[in-house]
Amino acid sequence: MTEPVPLPESLWAATATPPPPTPPLVGERRADVAVIGGGYTGLSAGLYLAEAGAEVAVLEAAEPGWGASGRNNGQINPSHRLDPDGIEARFGGEMGRRVVEAFAGSADLVFELIERHAIACDAVRTGWLQLAPDSRSMKANVALAEQWQRRGVAVRVLDGEETARRVGSEAYVGAMLDPRCGGLQPLGYARGLAGAALAAGAAVHGGSPALSLKREADGWRVATPDGAVVAETVILATNGYTDQLWPGLRRTIIPVNTFQAATEPLGENLRRTILPGGEVVTENRAVGFHYYRIDAGGRLIMGGRATFTEADRPQLYRVLHEVVPKLFPQLADARWQYRWAGKLALTSDYMPHLHEPASGVLMALGYNGRGVAPATLMGKLLADRALGAPQGDIPFPFSPVRPLPLHGLHPPVLYILLQIKRLREALGF
Repeated sequence: MTEPVPLPESLWAATATPPPPTPPLVGERRADVAVIGGGYTGLSAGLYLAEAGAEVAVLEAAEPGWGASGRNNGQINPSHRLDPDGIEARFGGEMGRRVVEAFAGSADLVFELIERHAIACDAVRTGWLQLAPDSRSMKANVALAEQWQRRGVAVRVLDGEETARRVGSEAYVGAMLDPRCGGLQPLGYARGLAGAALAAGAAVHGGSPALSLKREADGWRVATPDGAVVAETVILATNGYTDQLWPGLRRTIIPVNTFQAATEPLGENLRRTILPGGEVVTENRAVGFHYYRIDAGGRLIMGGRATFTEADRPQLYRVLHEVVPKLFPQLADARWQYRWAGKLALTSDYMPHLHEPASGVLMALGYNGRGVAPATLMGKLLADRALGAPQGDIPFPFSPVRPLPLHGLHPPVLYILLQIKRLREALGF
């Protein structure tokens, strides 16, 4: 029997609630839906399918939450890097409006699932600060706030004085505060979704990577090292860890590794000076931005530093260690307790992608570093479609699988070309 890949060390692995039992798949079985990938998208889909009475089998190569779902910063944020006006312009009036509304409610969806299933993941709804380091980014914050306010969302623009008071740093000229947002223990949330799916009747199998996907007379056959699932519908939910299982899908994204580090728990005096209200934070920078928050144990968790290598080298964390005393001089002597890396998936348009390339095959991926709330929502949308909802009823457009041009180039070169393309679009070229 195949042994599951061990969970990498991290703050989240050290502090999450124990995982539910998810033994590897052994032997062949049938299901209405086979879900490939045990992150937020796949687990959300499996949960909603099981609650609707479908027979579902979730297949995860390692264990639920092993990938980005168990390694991210734990920020529950319903927004995207593309603003609401930009989404409506990209997808068209009616569909664009539906996309904005659906994703605007995705944080509500996460908090509702946590409450309904009593998921132990230290969830708090304290708001999100998008921090402006200069006047240009502050202007962008004001424009974004106006867009959300027109849509009835109670976001606020903060001046430099209030921002400094809320953050505990003088490094920013202002911020936008979004009250819909919050934070959680990301691995605990993934494990809670897996437990809820199991309780609803789903089968969840860890240590069961999908080795092949073939259409046969009686359905789609997903083979694993020690078994197989035959199902009428298959959902692929592998995001940044997408492989060659479906032709061309891996080449629709750019996988990028990001790095995080967590301090030891801060003393009470320090804790009162840094994010005393518990907001989660992202800097509004085009490149080189950082994101951070305080966890339930009082640790500062700093993230950033994207690379295209999976090598976990100490120097990759040096930037994170060095930026903290610049933002928070009171943490000049901070002691670092944990460090870890994870892989996210970038797309050419900043948006997730939803595909149905063949009858009975559904896919969602590409969360661009903001996956907790959107991935949970996309899992629900995939479940709705698998249960028979027409494509037109799904509040997100389906698109063909379109591999990125020149994807075979060295990833950093491809990333630079993608950034140039985005800049040209922003400037109207």
